[in-house]
Amino acid sequence: MKITEDVRKYAAEQGVAEEQAIQAGMEQKAREFVQKGGELYAKT
Repeated sequence: MKITEDVRKYAAEQGVAEEQAIQAGMEQKAREFVQKGGELYAKT
């Protein structure tokens, strides 16, 4: 539920719909995933 609140707050601050905020966040996390090597299990 905290995540939902955070998404709604971020969307309101950015002036975009919740769906757009979610899409932008997913795109950002996808880029981070690829930059870190795209491995499901990080090597320690």
